Amino acid sequence: MSNSNPYQDDRGNKDRSITNPAGQGTAELRRKSGPVSAAPDTPFLIGDSMTGGYGKGPDILHDCTIAVDRGEIAVIVGPNGAGKSTAMKAVFGMLDVRSGRVLLDGEDITALTPQDRVVKGMGFVPQTHNIFTSMTVEENLEMGAFIRTDDFRDTMAQVYDLFPILKEKRRQPAGELSGGQRQQVAVGRALMTRPKVLMLDEPTAGVSPIVMDELFDRIIEVARTGIPILMVEQNARQALEIADKGYVLVQGRNAFTDTGKALMADPEVRRSFLGG
Repeated sequence: MSNSNPYQDDRGNKDRSITNPAGQGTAELRRKSGPVSAAPDTPFLIGDSMTGGYGKGPDILHDCTIAVDRGEIAVIVGPNGAGKSTAMKAVFGMLDVRSGRVLLDGEDITALTPQDRVVKGMGFVPQTHNIFTSMTVEENLEMGAFIRTDDFRDTMAQVYDLFPILKEKRRQPAGELSGGQRQQVAVGRALMTRPKVLMLDEPTAGVSPIVMDELFDRIIEVARTGIPILMVEQNARQALEIADKGYVLVQGRNAFTDTGKALMADPEVRRSFLGG
């Protein structure tokens, strides 16, 4: 994947506010050291001004806001310990949000369990332990359709179209696959629920650069179908290249929020988070 970003023009990276779809200039859009305020016309998914942590422990997130709209890729980046995965888990209901709220398609789902959020249309792929290694690829995909009562064969065919290698290896135990192929199984299983939004926690962790590029290509294809994608990534530069929106978190707070393209061009972001 080159720095010229061949996907940007094709996908139409829109330089507009995350919480104001009517659009703003870059100067208005940019936020430093503070949350993004929710506008009346909110994005499809937004974790708005979230403060919280795990159990009775200290707050990890501090007035943190992340959001994604239909057909967009939004990425959360930042240094180790910045609260990236914690923010994702907060949106999915896996920790206590002590203040703030989570809205999905305009509905307040802050009080719902993760299981109920899946029923509402949230697909979540954790970084690890995200497949059943002893089951075949096809059995893993079938497990992804556990909440459905209809015929899911068309969805499985779509997953196989998106990930041809999975169709080839559909009878093989998922535990025998490579790291990149396992990630495709995990994403495919989440897609079997027909999610309204897809959330990926470090999807390229531990894979080679070539496999990373391939996974990002597939993620772009999913977004092109209209499914919003919210993604945590340690490979910040590569992730921002494909992002419509980017969030840089530091110590559980919003440090920078802008389009992926603008963050890539920002001297301070480049110096502090992208290696110059």
